[in-house]
Amino acid sequence: MEPLRDDVVNLGELKKQVLSFAQERDWEQFHSPKNLSMALAAEAGELMEHFLWIDSEASRATVAEKRLRSAIEEELADVVIYALEFANQAGVDMTAAIESKLKQNAIKYPVEKSRGRSVKYTEL
Repeated sequence: MEPLRDDVVNLGELKKQVLSFAQERDWEQFHSPKNLSMALAAEAGELMEHFLWIDSEASRATVAEKRLRSAIEEELADVVIYALEFANQAGVDMTAAIESKLKQNAIKYPVEKSRGRSVKYTEL
């Protein structure tokens, strides 16, 4: 079987796989929005640990470093898995939520005011 890739798997399929994994293990009983949000934050923290105390340029080098790449990918995968399981348990259509948020962000951060700037929308 060919490995899955972003360009061939859709978000709905990934959500189904995450849900199936949890159901097979009878873990849904533990997957309340509270618990999943906490697990998501914990995994995000574990991802951040790889970049603690280094500058932005060093962080780019870190993700390219073969020795650390696998661990970083695993932590990122954990973040996404918990986010998808949160969406499953909360009944969130992630594609619709992302599309809606991008539209909101386009209004908050118009290209002509925000291009090349990292300030919050209230400061544009």
